[in-house]
Amino acid sequence: MLRFLILLLLAGISTPLMAAQQEPDGTAILALAREAAGGDEWANAKTLTLSGHAVFYGSEGHEPKYKADDYRMWREYDLDRQSAHGAEGKVRIISKSGGKTVFEVGYDGETTWTEKGILPKDVADEYWANNFGFGIIRHADKPGFTATRLADDLFDGHKIYIVELKDPQGGKTLFGIDQQMHAIRTLAFDTPRGWHRRTYRDFVMLENPRWLQARHVTLYYDDRKANEVFWTETRVNAAIDNELFKPPEN
Repeated sequence: MLRFLILLLLAGISTPLMAAQQEPDGTAILALAREAAGGDEWANAKTLTLSGHAVFYGSEGHEPKYKADDYRMWREYDLDRQSAHGAEGKVRIISKSGGKTVFEVGYDGETTWTEKGILPKDVADEYWANNFGFGIIRHADKPGFTATRLADDLFDGHKIYIVELKDPQGGKTLFGIDQQMHAIRTLAFDTPRGWHRRTYRDFVMLENPRWLQARHVTLYYDDRKANEVFWTETRVNAAIDNELFKPPEN
């Protein structure tokens, strides 16, 4: 009888220990997210072209500031990226409403410009610090990056892991990873504009290359909704004319 009771006691102790051992750490969770997003094809993509429409909100009131019926983004990735919240690679974004350009921004690897002209470097650095951040997760398995699991959370009824990814430059980004499908559902980091959070919904898996795309992205600053983007077309590794990223001559 005594031997039987000891076995029961040991079983009761070992069960939670085994469960704890099976719980994934931050590195393992981001590896799951990488595979769910498309694996190596996703992580090593060279370019991304997105188009759709967007809604922008002002700092006051509940009505949209304006609606962009034509919203496009082109990205050329830096495969050796080290900083989550700095300008790396190349990017151009155009926002139009009724055929008129409301806003555009570009970065050719050195110079940042908008429809108003070239931005001074300090202004450009602050601008990109408010926006860049998602792409750094592609490099999470490289030397110099640290992934730490934090308290789990819930988003849109989905249980999510929360992982803090620290890049070699010291930048920190919180990623919310779906515990079932392992999609990246949330992103958050501190910016000059305030605490920035993005949410991702309406996923579709593309093939050749394999690429998990969120078609509804919402951006918040200090928990105030800034804009929503609805992507309707996604092209991965399509050729992009380098002239697209260069600032206008005048």
